[in-house]
Order: sequence, then structure tokens, then C-alpha cells
Amino acid sequence: MRLLEGKRGLVVGIANEHSIAAGCAQAFVRDGAELAVTYLNDKARPHVEPVATDLNARLLMPLDVTSDTQMDALFKAIDAQWGQLDFLLHAVAYCPQKDLHGSVVDCSREGFGVAMDVSVHSFIRLARRARPLMKNGGCLLTVSYYGAEKVVDHYNVMGPVKAALESTVKYMAAELGPEGIRVNAVSPGPVMTRAASGIAHFDRLIDEARDRAPQHRLVTIEDVGNMAAGLVSSSARNVTGNIAYVDAGYHVMS
Repeated sequence: MRLLEGKRGLVVGIANEHSIAAGCAQAFVRDGAELAVTYLNDKARPHVEPVATDLNARLLMPLDVTSDTQMDALFKAIDAQWGQLDFLLHAVAYCPQKDLHGSVVDCSREGFGVAMDVSVHSFIRLARRARPLMKNGGCLLTVSYYGAEKVVDHYNVMGPVKAALESTVKYMAAELGPEGIRVNAVSPGPVMTRAASGIAHFDRLIDEARDRAPQHRLVTIEDVGNMAAGLVSSSARNVTGNIAYVDAGYHVMS
């Protein structure tokens, strides 16, 4: 039997075939899972729909995580389709450009609020709706980055935002553990995605990661997907509240 045979999962955050969420979704399906997939809006749909088709996704629905109406409709559809949910991947982050490229001290109140709402609180909102469907337990998984732990040049306000996300993972793991629901984060090294391209001097960050990592190589979306599949599987039934690094060892270096 494949690792995720008979499991049903929701993947939020696929932007295109090169995104981390797509790599995770491919690993989920390879290991036997059925998926529901979301896209941000009509502009994003043409980039996500071919990925969903390749995944043989059972559901493809719009989801702007700031819309409670869309989120409610999504979980209503999942309940009607399966009546349960075994795992959820949250791979969503956003900060307005002017705040993303500025210093933390200069970040606007509005920009900070938007970044926290989309990147962190949306995970909480998804978890709240997934919880009743995880009748036999399950796993909630999100995506972080090393900039949550240490200062990374040009990562700016997303460092504090990801730190908040990692703390949220730990607190939700403690709260939901008695129900058999595990909560983890996967923390990849830099991967060239559309979202990452918005970070200033990202090419330099990529080169530094390759040079400093003990394995002297970059990770791929397939590497991240393999870790994600393991974390949402029953093989990791006693793994919760963890931040799982997939970065060729970069995080151990001083």
C-alpha cells in the first residue's frame, strides 16, 4: 500500500507547476492521496487548472483566503465530496510590495496587518474549518522559512511574520493533539518560485544557500514534497509541533 492510500487532502497555495505547493501535491498523489485544490482568482486559474488536471484533483475551487464566504463554500464542498479530510497544506504568504521591500521599522500598520492575516491567520481559519472533518485525526501542514529563526538579508518583515506562523504551529499542535490532529511546518531552503522572485536580491540568497549548506546544493520542490508527504502520513503519527527543515543542512550553520 502506498503511504497515503485512501487519504483525502486539501492543498491551498498552488500558483503554477513550479510552486512549492505543486511539488507537495504531486508527492501526495504519487503516494496515493486524493486532493482538493484551490486557485486564488480567475487570473490565476489558467496557471493552476493544468496542475489540478494532472493531479486528477477531485475538486478545483476558488479561494482568496481573506474571503470567509469562499472558505465556507470550499469546506462545504469537501464535506459533500468526502465527508472527511485527512490533511491540509497551507502554502500561502503575501505582503504588499512597498512593505516587503522596506525595513521592518518602516513597515506600515496596514502592510503588517495584511501580511499577518494572509500568511498566518488564514492558516488558523483553515484549521478551524478542517477540524470537524478530521474525525479520525489528521495533519495540518504549513510552509515556513529559516528567516523566521535568524535574520536573512532582504527577507524583511516576512521574518517576523514567519516567526508568528511557526509559533502558531506549536500552539495549535498543543491544542489539537488530544483530538489526534497534528500540526507541523516544513521549512525549505530557497526555491526559485514566483513568490520568491518578489524578494529583493533573491539570486544572491540562492547563491549563498548553495555555498553555505553542508551539502552545497539547492533543494527542489520534489524534495519539499517528499518531506510533506511523510509528515501528513500515518508514518509520522507521533510528529507534531515540528518545524521540518529541507535545506541541505543550511540551518545548522552559524
